[in-house]
Amino acid sequence: MKTTTQLLDLTVAMVLLIYVAFSPPLVSGDPGRRVSMTLVRDAAALGAFCLDGSLPAYHLDRGFGAGSNNWLLQFEGGGWCNDIASCVDRAKTRRGSTRYMSKTVVFTGVLSNNASQNPDFYNWNKVRLRYCDGASFAGDSQYGNGTSLLYFRGQRIWNAIILDLLPKGLAKAHKALLTGCSAGGLSTFLHCDNFTSYLPQNASVKCMSDAGFFLDAIDIAANRTMRAFYTQLVSLQGIQKNLDPSCTHAFFPEPSLCFFPQYVLRFIKMPFFILNSAYDVFQFHHGLVPPSADRTGRWNRCKLNVTSCNPHQLDVLQGFRKDMLGALMNFFRNSTRGGMFINSCFDHCQSALEETWLSPTSPRINNKSIAETVGDWYFGRGEETKEIGCPYPCDKTCHNLIPASTSDFLVNLEI
Repeated sequence: MKTTTQLLDLTVAMVLLIYVAFSPPLVSGDPGRRVSMTLVRDAAALGAFCLDGSLPAYHLDRGFGAGSNNWLLQFEGGGWCNDIASCVDRAKTRRGSTRYMSKTVVFTGVLSNNASQNPDFYNWNKVRLRYCDGASFAGDSQYGNGTSLLYFRGQRIWNAIILDLLPKGLAKAHKALLTGCSAGGLSTFLHCDNFTSYLPQNASVKCMSDAGFFLDAIDIAANRTMRAFYTQLVSLQGIQKNLDPSCTHAFFPEPSLCFFPQYVLRFIKMPFFILNSAYDVFQFHHGLVPPSADRTGRWNRCKLNVTSCNPHQLDVLQGFRKDMLGALMNFFRNSTRGGMFINSCFDHCQSALEETWLSPTSPRINNKSIAETVGDWYFGRGEETKEIGCPYPCDKTCHNLIPASTSDFLVNLEI
């Protein structure tokens, strides 16, 4: 399982590298603003620590003009650790300690302060919550054996960051959007309703998950690899008590199922937007075709380049898309305040970079970009903000399919 956890982190890094190396150039304007880190000095009093005991942190870019009272908070992603060995390893990296994090990060995509790249949110207060707990900001436990000490305090980190931001203007927010990518996208499902409890009752508060709709999928070996992984994660990090009680009651005696967005979604009260690829690369590689289910490597070429997939493999991928849409169908049909953008690009995380968020060549459904669709949903412009793209390979706006030539390159990007 340690190897599986490491592969989860590496896949995220590879996908992000693909974006940078193979995406079209940025449009004219500010390519990205570097924002400094803020340590949460009062976190220790709340017992809010990263895995290694370091203080949690965030990056705040102040809003201006008409957006000075509006707030966008983005959970950082980066996989999970579900056993002691993998968490010990993670605590020695930027995924488990602020000591190893870059002290500045580039704000692009939905965090950009450039009006041409991010017209609806460019002048808002924008915050990136650094991820250092390995459990989507949801755990509350610790481990010590005399040699190693690990803090599983994601829930307290979330609370500490919010409490630090309230006197900086969050307590007077007029509008707010809670979002996140990957493991951070999953965090939005877990914390959306709680977020509203901190804000003024008359504030407009909504949530958006990017690449966080992780399916309780059956893999190609007929196992539920992700379910087993999340069950261990919930147990190790003491997550159960922080899951939605209505959900855990409904799914008793398997409360860990409520870590899956598809099961907790119907209990979320606030307006929610789901941005996801129907062929999410991360889930393709680790939920549908995890290494444990493909020991002979029959899927290796397909996983590196979808154009190398044989007809049977393409059928399996189409089945995964069908399962995702099936899990979303009740939300699609019955949510009156929800939004969706489910496209067919083989990628993972589409709001973090301008290339996919809003550019001349960004993905589109019905000729609408992701940024336009999200903006229309948040501000109530138009009637239709639930978009589902046609299945692969008919979507001609996807320019970020995984190219085989990137298979040997991995990098940790501070984006």
